[in-house]
Amino acid sequence: MGSSGALVCSAAFVLVLLSSASKDDRTFEQREVTFDLDKIMQEMENPDSFMLQKESDLTDLFNPKGVSRPGVLTPRGRRPSFFSGPPSWDYPVQFPLARPTSDNLQAICLHGDHRPRYPISYFPPSGFSKQKRKANAVNMAESWFSMCCKGNQTWEREVTLCCATQAWELSVQSFCEEDSSVKDRLYHCCEQKGTDRLNCFNNNAPNQNYEATEELPVPPLSSITNFSFDSNTCQRRMEKKSAPLKVDIHFPPGRPTADTIESLCRDQKLRPLYKTNCMPGEGYKWVARQAKAINRIEKGFKQCCKKKQDVLNCADLKWRDELDKYCVGENGDHVHSHCCSGEAANDRFSCFQDISPDPYYNRTSVAEELSLNKLCDSHKIIKNKFPVGFPLKSFVSQCCRPLLEVDRTICFLESLDQMSETCSSRKASPPALRRCCRMSSPQQCISKILMDAITKATTFRQKKMKRCPLS
Repeated sequence: MGSSGALVCSAAFVLVLLSSASKDDRTFEQREVTFDLDKIMQEMENPDSFMLQKESDLTDLFNPKGVSRPGVLTPRGRRPSFFSGPPSWDYPVQFPLARPTSDNLQAICLHGDHRPRYPISYFPPSGFSKQKRKANAVNMAESWFSMCCKGNQTWEREVTLCCATQAWELSVQSFCEEDSSVKDRLYHCCEQKGTDRLNCFNNNAPNQNYEATEELPVPPLSSITNFSFDSNTCQRRMEKKSAPLKVDIHFPPGRPTADTIESLCRDQKLRPLYKTNCMPGEGYKWVARQAKAINRIEKGFKQCCKKKQDVLNCADLKWRDELDKYCVGENGDHVHSHCCSGEAANDRFSCFQDISPDPYYNRTSVAEELSLNKLCDSHKIIKNKFPVGFPLKSFVSQCCRPLLEVDRTICFLESLDQMSETCSSRKASPPALRRCCRMSSPQQCISKILMDAITKATTFRQKKMKRCPLS
């Protein structure tokens, strides 16, 4: 009787639940529920077989099939279930991402829009903080990968890989910093340091080859954290014995149009030509190739602009011919560039126009904003052509190191203060500095001398002369 009573109670409990579910019109649609009472009574008469039956899945009692819950958005059509395991399983995140390598780089760029992203709407308003941090890290890295792959249109493969690796390492660092800033169990890889931490993230990645996992393209999500690719890092890796070099080249030039042909010809003397014999061979072949292409294009523009008729067609033909030569390469080898891989010629030319840093030829017509920070780029010209009367070594050594623009500005101001402090000392000073010491504001006097020299050096650099694209 004891077991029969328990069975009766259990049956009554089930009936109450079903009755409640069918009446709750806010959550479930009404539907008819029927029971086979004879079968239930037979099972109650044989309690042993009834109790030994396989455990029933009661999920459908709380979540009947075909019934929707208005206003509740859950990932991939699933809804949180009380019986399906830990809550995070209902909001999966493909984390962590694997280290970019030469083997998976092509897939990173090719399948970028077929790997998952996680918008804010993916998660409920509250809870799931760990999953949200993982999702943010994935969104961040994928957004930065996209930036690197766009650069791949003109970069060599090694540079693109360096950019992607730098983005991945920074996303790992950002995730661990965020994960350690909250009162939660720290992700196990973040407990390690340096190379061990990076290896841990890579080894735990569920998609090592960055294969496409989404059937339809996913909309891109922009990262709230800016990523600035430091090409010097790549150069240090490829040229360990050489000093870090900064690449400064405006490639490709914009395509000549009826709207740009006037400024193209007018400002031609303001656009630089480039030396090709000033850079090391390995790791910089792509820079030399771009420099040669620009020089040939500008030479053709000069010839076209001298004509009185058909200037636009001449310039456009020269631009297309030289970019075709750029894609083929000097020895007939195919250049590793996204734009060069276009099947149709128009696709190739549209691609180059889209990635041009100056598509409308208006950058050179705008006066460059000068500041003391420009001393880093022009101090050699100032020393040789426009000496200021006092050494610049202290400014350059302290402030021209790799710094943020704001920090560099602060550094120059502090250096001006230090130089003006020599006015109160009895040490011998250069005549130009002594003249400034007699002024009411020595700092302002020194700053004016430097800015005058920077202006002269900038004007001198804008003259039609070849400059090295590396500095």
